[in-house]
Amino acid sequence: MEKQQSVLTGKRIIVMGGSSGIGLATAQALAAEDAHLVIVSGNLERVEQALATLPGSHEGYAVDLGKEENIRLFFEKAGAFDHLVYTAGENLRLSEIAHTDIPKAREFFNIRYWGALAAVKYGASHINAGGSIVLTSGIAGARPGKGWSLGASICSAMEGFARAMAVELAPIRVNIVSPGVVRTNLWNNMSAADREQLYKTVGDSLPVKRVGEATDIAQTYLYLLKQGFGTGQTIVVDGGAVLV
Repeated sequence: MEKQQSVLTGKRIIVMGGSSGIGLATAQALAAEDAHLVIVSGNLERVEQALATLPGSHEGYAVDLGKEENIRLFFEKAGAFDHLVYTAGENLRLSEIAHTDIPKAREFFNIRYWGALAAVKYGASHINAGGSIVLTSGIAGARPGKGWSLGASICSAMEGFARAMAVELAPIRVNIVSPGVVRTNLWNNMSAADREQLYKTVGDSLPVKRVGEATDIAQTYLYLLKQGFGTGQTIVVDGGAVLV
């Protein structure tokens, strides 16, 4: 039986933060749908490694997503495209408020929030008719734990931004994915033993009895890119964490 063509076949999709973790898993899932990928990340070697995992011919660029001017110049040269996916972010930082270094806390927003805002600012005008933007937050905004003041703040800010952009940029659709704990390199600031203990503790507490994998979350980005009616929505994919 002939393979049914995906609605994403031939679509040019920019994945910012696409060299690792959820972004890479999303790029790989999109490549399987015969989309044309543009991988953007801060490290050229990782961009090239990511491209090597994708079937077919795709593009990759090293761009410092913590700097507005670099993002502006990238989109100035990138040309027209169909969808923008933004998954970039620094490693997670947990700190109780009494011990929070505020100048360092501001830096946490550089890529996760200001980078996403700049990507939307400079990228939106290049999106083809029928295109969309999918951003990334996390369940810390809805279910913060002790030490999650920064994580909760950035997740809530991103979700508010996505709703505002869905109104302002219409008819471009703007949505956001809110993952729970996922096994990715964002936890690499912890020791291997501590990471595995986190995954086990969190996984055992969830209705699905495991933490997420990047491939689980990637399917949510695909859904939001494929569907043509929902906008301004936050899709939670957390194994049921907000319920328990």
